[in-house]
Amino acid sequence: MIVNAIDRKGCEEILAKCSLGRLACCLDNQPYVIPIHFAYEDDYAYFFSTFGQKIEWMRINPKVCLQVDEILTRSHWMSVVANGTFEELPEPQYATERSYARSLLQKRYQWWLNALAERQARTSEVLIDPLFFRIRIVSMTGLRAEDEPAAH
Repeated sequence: MIVNAIDRKGCEEILAKCSLGRLACCLDNQPYVIPIHFAYEDDYAYFFSTFGQKIEWMRINPKVCLQVDEILTRSHWMSVVANGTFEELPEPQYATERSYARSLLQKRYQWWLNALAERQARTSEVLIDPLFFRIRIVSMTGLRAEDEPAAH
């Protein structure tokens, strides 16, 4: 297996193609990582969520990390880590950005499911206020593993 770095353009292509990643945040030296659906475009990753631990933590410490994988086999995979800053998109001042986030996310399969299912499992609330937020990506790195060419 050969492992090589992926350049920024390659990392952006992977982020644009993937729709499920892991979002990491940290508070008081305690990391927290969750799977989450997202859409990436132009240095931003857009998310739909409900209020919970991740939102609470990101409001206090907006430095976050998004990690995505594309795994074909044990020796053929790609992984991207994107570091950035949490930006909540509350109404009404971010109505345009929320609409844009929704338009991107709606192109993804079951983009809303994790957030609503998680919240409804923990509460008896029927009406749940949706939250849209984005991560402004400030840096990213990636790795690609491939099988070594067969020796002749």
